[in-house]
Amino acid sequence: MNDDVCLVMGQINPIVGDVAANVKLVISAAERARDELNADLIVFPELTLTGYPPEDLLLRPGLIKRVEKGLNQLKNKIQGIAIVVGHTSGIAREELYNAASFIADGECLGLYLKQHLPNYSVFDEKRYFVEGKEACVVEYKGIRFGLTICEDIWFAGPASQALDAGAEIILNLNASPFRQGKWQLRETEVKQRVLETGLPIVYVNQVGGQDELIFDGCSFALSAQGDKVALAPAWQSSLYPLMISKTDKQGLSLIGGITAKESELAMVYQGLVCGLHDYIEKNNFSSVVIGLSGGIDSALTLALAVDAIGPERVSTVMMPSRYTAQMSLDDADEMASILGVEHQVIAIDDLFEQFLSTLSEQFAGTKVDTTEENIQARIRGVILMAISNKKGAMVLSTGNKSEMAVGYSTLYGDMAGGFSPLKDVYKTLVYQLSEYRNSLSHVIPSRIITRPPSAELAADQVDQDSLPPYEVLDALLERYIGDDWCFEDLVSAGADAEIVARIIKMVDRSEYKRRQSPPGIRITSRAFGRDRRYPITSGYEVKAFQDE
Repeated sequence: MNDDVCLVMGQINPIVGDVAANVKLVISAAERARDELNADLIVFPELTLTGYPPEDLLLRPGLIKRVEKGLNQLKNKIQGIAIVVGHTSGIAREELYNAASFIADGECLGLYLKQHLPNYSVFDEKRYFVEGKEACVVEYKGIRFGLTICEDIWFAGPASQALDAGAEIILNLNASPFRQGKWQLRETEVKQRVLETGLPIVYVNQVGGQDELIFDGCSFALSAQGDKVALAPAWQSSLYPLMISKTDKQGLSLIGGITAKESELAMVYQGLVCGLHDYIEKNNFSSVVIGLSGGIDSALTLALAVDAIGPERVSTVMMPSRYTAQMSLDDADEMASILGVEHQVIAIDDLFEQFLSTLSEQFAGTKVDTTEENIQARIRGVILMAISNKKGAMVLSTGNKSEMAVGYSTLYGDMAGGFSPLKDVYKTLVYQLSEYRNSLSHVIPSRIITRPPSAELAADQVDQDSLPPYEVLDALLERYIGDDWCFEDLVSAGADAEIVARIIKMVDRSEYKRRQSPPGIRITSRAFGRDRRYPITSGYEVKAFQDE
């Protein structure tokens, strides 16, 4: 019987493009694992040194040179512990690989090249990388470790290759972005590889936010019997140890700790906080400013912002017009007070009148319509952007996915901002997340959640004047946007044909708006942006299907 080997899952939060900072992060984590956990080996995520996804930075030879320099630093500076680290290997624009190195005592004991390159949804790896072909198995401390990277574990081949090459355990390096329900899919798929090979698998995932993507961590290990023996916490950078023992009769046994799993609502809320925090911090914004309307979207956005960076870095502005209800003013003031953020009220009626006066000749003989509503929204956008420019505070736009889908938003108005935390959050989920946040501590006034939603841009206006109830709307949108259902599918499932046709037309006609919207956090399998790439100019109309 050999001595136990302590393996640490290095669940860290790298910064895309900052190779020097990521190298320091790896060195610090390795030294902590060695000194505090008495670890023999620490495994880091996919493309640790570049961060994930590096996108077109990979086309720059300078980045690849920095990675090579960083790898040499790791070999020279890390002593007394082995590391498995993700990085690029090869030459940019010629033959570049998504790779992992097993480094110990200043030497690279093995180099693995990723075999399955995802090229769907948010992934574009075939744009940059060449596929690897062979297994890589490294013997260390009497144990034969097989290396794989992320997508490889979703296919039988690489794990089977590692088994055939003599592996006794498989290490899988990941940069797997979060979406609702994703962690269950990961564990199910990895368990299938365990059942096929009879080998335990250690799955190490990164954590943190990168533009639209968020990475939940949730690194885990499965025994050779398919049992979960270790689970790292979600949304936290952590060094999570497990002990590997080798016996003549049973092969390898793994012992670790299992963190309690969060509810799906908690995972989504904490993911939004994580993504917002990292977008602000990694882009060096000092503070944020929010247009607080007294409605539920801006209320949830404010709660997220305060949870992400603290109340001292968040300010709010209420900009009432003649259509703003007193309860909106009161509720906005109450919430700002509860959370302890700086709050101001800037009335826009005088500015609105000046716009109407200036445009009186152009508007002569026309009826009041959405033009006047949009002017109010754009006045508010100008005010927020002026505050942003003067104070260096990034504007958080507050629109949700339901509104973004059907174009119930104003370009250069409520869509103005640097980041949109709720961009992939349907309105029905906005309500659920608000209730969840209040279950932790009551920060959103109850009336904000219970009152009918309204843009308050016209007299006695509520959202349902223009839209179906959000329960109906969101169900249609999830199928049309998320599942690519067509008109006939939706009607066959029982939806009203007239409503379906109207909603589909609204979604398709609003693509030009979405192209101009700020980035936002992805939590579903089909977010607007890099997930869903539809043409603005298109003759593919639902009416043609109705007439046939």
